[in-house]
Amino acid sequence: MSGIIYRKMATRGISALNMNQFLLGSRAFASRNFSSATKEMTVRDALNSALDEEMSADPKVFIMGEEVGEYQGAYKITKGLLNKYGPQRVLDTPITEAGFTGMGVGAAYHGLKPVIEFMTFNFSMQAIDHIINSAAKSNYMSAGQIAVPIVFRGPNGAAAGVGAQHSQCYAAWFGACPGLKVLAPYSSEDARGLLKAAIRDPDPVVFLENELLYGESFPVSAEVLDSSFALPIGKAKIEREGKDITITAFSKMVGSALKAAEILAKEGISAEVINLRSIRPLDRSTINASVRKTNRLLTVEEGFPQHGVGAEICASVVEESFEYLDAPVERISGADVPMPYAANLERMAVPQIEDIVRGAKRACYRAAKSVPMAATA
Repeated sequence: MSGIIYRKMATRGISALNMNQFLLGSRAFASRNFSSATKEMTVRDALNSALDEEMSADPKVFIMGEEVGEYQGAYKITKGLLNKYGPQRVLDTPITEAGFTGMGVGAAYHGLKPVIEFMTFNFSMQAIDHIINSAAKSNYMSAGQIAVPIVFRGPNGAAAGVGAQHSQCYAAWFGACPGLKVLAPYSSEDARGLLKAAIRDPDPVVFLENELLYGESFPVSAEVLDSSFALPIGKAKIEREGKDITITAFSKMVGSALKAAEILAKEGISAEVINLRSIRPLDRSTINASVRKTNRLLTVEEGFPQHGVGAEICASVVEESFEYLDAPVERISGADVPMPYAANLERMAVPQIEDIVRGAKRACYRAAKSVPMAATA
């Protein structure tokens, strides 16, 4: 394997002396908000265009995974890339996540920039040793001598009717590991800007997409469509301004939080919705600044409640902004059970818009009218 890697490096003019020198480049990061939306773009097309442009800009970038080439990707994220860049840079693999993930980490050790696609992040469990013990820790254990510029990407979280083994959210799993950066895009702007940033980053990045968002369209501006566009890792986005309660969410749950905010607005509750974008590093400053303004917090995620992303956010707010809270923090998460297969039970196990609305009302002391205390005595 090492011989193959070195031959590939030689064809790209990469010397042994600069194998471990990775520069993020002087690419300007975009600001938080964009005006002048010019067109609609699906999340699928946003991811595909980001991969295409980064592969065109840097010959060290290559893609590896199951069905990424001849089949054009299980979800068509890599459509057209095999024909454009050839089989040396778009590599179809056998069904062996442990094998091709380990090969990718080894290639990153030697200066290439692999993008490893998991057909679903549930399958990343087969390769977790390479992700956690090899990719995440090598830079620290080598005292900075070994950089690992690799991206692990694919659909994460619940889809629909695929059962417990294919429905887990891994944001908290990977977010707990030092050495990894963990990103979770929601919109087409997120997907395009964060994936570009991930590929350019000198550290390993876990990039958590959502299967149900691939076909969703979002407005994008001319700035987002520019090939130099990227979003800063570790910076959240305020999707909706508000003054009564802060709602944090990531990935698909951002859309649910925004819909809940619309319902709450009709009932006189002004909700501020924060799209986390980055799970690790977590934008604690934006979250705490919002809570200090609204004085209430509701976290939303699809993952399990125990040791979840929401739990970490609640801890951060209690540590840094406790005196600003006017109500107990509220957490909305997936049910603390393996995902049911039956559709009716599956819906109950995943946060719904009405769950977010109820949680926000509880935090604002606006829940459904209860029986007066005197009547219960």
